[in-house]
Amino acid sequence: MGFVLKRLSQKNSWNKLFKQRLTEPFHLNFMAIFVLLFGSFRKKVAYDLVVRPQHAFGILHAADQAKLRGLSEITIIEFGVANGAGLMNMIAIAEKVTKITGIKIHIYGFDTGTGMPEPKDYRDHPEYYNTGDFPMNKDLLEEKIKGKATIIYGPIKANISKFLSSISEANPIGFVTIDVDYYSSTKDVLELFKFEATLFLPLTFVYLDDIFMPHHNSKCGELLAIEEFNAEEAMREISYHRFFENQRIFRNANWVKQLYYFHVLDHPYRSELKRDRKAYVLDNPYLKFEGNKKQFN
Repeated sequence: MGFVLKRLSQKNSWNKLFKQRLTEPFHLNFMAIFVLLFGSFRKKVAYDLVVRPQHAFGILHAADQAKLRGLSEITIIEFGVANGAGLMNMIAIAEKVTKITGIKIHIYGFDTGTGMPEPKDYRDHPEYYNTGDFPMNKDLLEEKIKGKATIIYGPIKANISKFLSSISEANPIGFVTIDVDYYSSTKDVLELFKFEATLFLPLTFVYLDDIFMPHHNSKCGELLAIEEFNAEEAMREISYHRFFENQRIFRNANWVKQLYYFHVLDHPYRSELKRDRKAYVLDNPYLKFEGNKKQFN
């Protein structure tokens, strides 16, 4: 609660509150007060009452998916750690998710450790970002996360293969947040998504941090990298679920449009035909037959 109050002391937080939260229906915000005071963690995630709700949704639902598949562990990743607020938030959320699901969560971060590299051209949005932006207080951050998360330093592309040796289909990747700002860096991140299908959940959640900014578009930045990835990969697709917004209680938050789904179409799960279950039967209110739940009297 203290951290929430501290966040509310920041001007940017109030802008989000007025523009995104208080534009929602009054009765939903009224109900949210009771959920904040008395609700379970899962209910707070549903009502966007957890700091960085994109992390809360992605991690919780990845853990739920893993549990349904009989797994006991998953891996989550942040690309672009900077001073580590996002990574530490993921640690705090993961602890709560493990408590309610029983799923162990391995947390990794990727970062240069020295701030942003040199932008290559207009696709890297040099109008927004500069060399050396977002440096890391490495020693202090490492002290805080010791034993709770692992940060991999250096060029992303060079470290991905090494990182993949630490995971397997027993602890697949379920949630990835991409906050590397540049088109070129996002291209390097997406090399990860080309590896063995079973290293991922069949549906993996991907959060794109920067696409809300007005100069971002499908010809530069993260969106261009995603578009090119989808064009190149016949059995992999990173796309926005167009009905996701309708499934949320609160729909105006930016993060709802920044959460994408990574579909691993060549994952074995995508080709399973379950022959040992009963056939699905649709109810019909106009007919009377055994098992029909919607028939008229």
